[in-house]
Amino acid sequence: MLLLPVFLLLVAGCRQSINKDRPGKTALNTTLTRQVLEDKIKGGWTGQVIGCTFGGPTEFRFQGTMIQDYQPIPWDKNTCKWWYENAPGLYDDVYMDLTFVDVMEKEGIDAPASAHANAFAHAKYNLWHANQAARYNILNGIMPPASGYWENNPHSDDIDFQIEADFAGLMSPGMVNTANEIADKVGHIMNYGDGWYGGVFVASMYALAFVSDDIPFIVNEALKAIPENTTFYQCIADVIRWHDQYPGDWKQTWFETQKKWSSDIGCPDGVFTSFDIDAKLNSAYVVIGLLYGEGDYAKTLEIATRCGEDSDCNPATAGGILGTVLGYDRIPDFWKDPVLPVEDMDFKYTTMSLNDVYETGTRHALEMLKRNGATFAGDTIEIPFQEIKPVKLEQGFTGHFPKERKPVGRELSPGNPEISLNFTGKGFVLTGRVKKLTGGDDKVLNLEMIVDDQPPVSFTMPSAFATRRHEVAWKYNLEEKAHTLTIRLLNPDPDFSVAVNDLLVYSGTPQENAWKINIHP
Repeated sequence: MLLLPVFLLLVAGCRQSINKDRPGKTALNTTLTRQVLEDKIKGGWTGQVIGCTFGGPTEFRFQGTMIQDYQPIPWDKNTCKWWYENAPGLYDDVYMDLTFVDVMEKEGIDAPASAHANAFAHAKYNLWHANQAARYNILNGIMPPASGYWENNPHSDDIDFQIEADFAGLMSPGMVNTANEIADKVGHIMNYGDGWYGGVFVASMYALAFVSDDIPFIVNEALKAIPENTTFYQCIADVIRWHDQYPGDWKQTWFETQKKWSSDIGCPDGVFTSFDIDAKLNSAYVVIGLLYGEGDYAKTLEIATRCGEDSDCNPATAGGILGTVLGYDRIPDFWKDPVLPVEDMDFKYTTMSLNDVYETGTRHALEMLKRNGATFAGDTIEIPFQEIKPVKLEQGFTGHFPKERKPVGRELSPGNPEISLNFTGKGFVLTGRVKKLTGGDDKVLNLEMIVDDQPPVSFTMPSAFATRRHEVAWKYNLEEKAHTLTIRLLNPDPDFSVAVNDLLVYSGTPQENAWKINIHP
């Protein structure tokens, strides 16, 4: 039976229970009170902290496998405070969001992408994957959107913006298109294609969580923001279909997802390994948690976490979205009580606490509502309907298929300042890092890359971890043929070397049957 969506928030601000039936269509406007708006914003930010903390002990400890039911995941009243005090880097899901919130607070809602990029690139926290590749690009003059573009950023399909997009939805109550305008500006700092779509999808679910308490509706409507002819859309659509097919068995949907969507293409750390930080796969785990959790907070966090891989970020996303649906007051005390001791503690690398961001987030949301035509009558806010528009089509790594991963295991040093490698394919990534051999100051090493007889391409490799280049070198969209790659160290120093680890080679032809060829030549 088709039902209209049941809204949590009516004019009087009353509550309704979670509706598990999928609605047929949505209303044109949603009305809520200022008090309920604040409660939902608090619930979204608190939910992120809860989910991130709960999944912290398991992050990337279960790669390519689910976390078995017999594996305990600890949670008690002291859990959040312990992480805040002993391992505050866990909360990159939150303090990364707050970088962009802080830019808007200081420079206004319309702060340009360059302001966000510079704040992000010069922040004191360490970064990884698409974020670090983007930081390096920005510090070396490659600004957004080029900093996140796949040919400049081998990690562009990774999860980074997906775990940082919460703020865009939380400041755009009920307004998916508005949330995705913010996502376009900020998300292309570090991601492109499926990596960007992960953030668009998450921001859309947050926006919808203000106006509907129907989880399947929120997931299905948010997916409308993604172009249908993308692998991200197809992956999430499959998860929705498998949930319909196996409504009582999340593990079967997990297995189906693994079979079809767990082959990483872009991330140099995940190709030919069990590690998988790909945005669409980890978004699939978020959706599995939300759909099978059925509005139950504990069940949602458990499932999103037990799907494995990035198992702190995924429950942080699911917990934040469900926290927005429920609102702060309806998050069960069992989950919320451990957050109370840290609500006034600033997140590491910021001058903002949860209590600060509750207030700032509400102020930004009210400003966005006013800009987009919301009407205010006393304490009541009526949100105008936005028909969801798919964002622009973009897809990274098209026509590139992982072919082989060759161990190199060599070092560039004063005694060996040049390495030449041969490969046949359409593209490559050369992994590695600067090794600091003594306890002296950091240094920036100068290198150049030569592919065949093309002109040399110069680049730098800082030894400092915060400003490092994530890979030694890469190049896509080459002619499919035999190539010679040469890397030269131009300023050798006896205190430093460059470890060259693996050569990842791409072909223009899929390699799905390679195992059969190897076994049955």
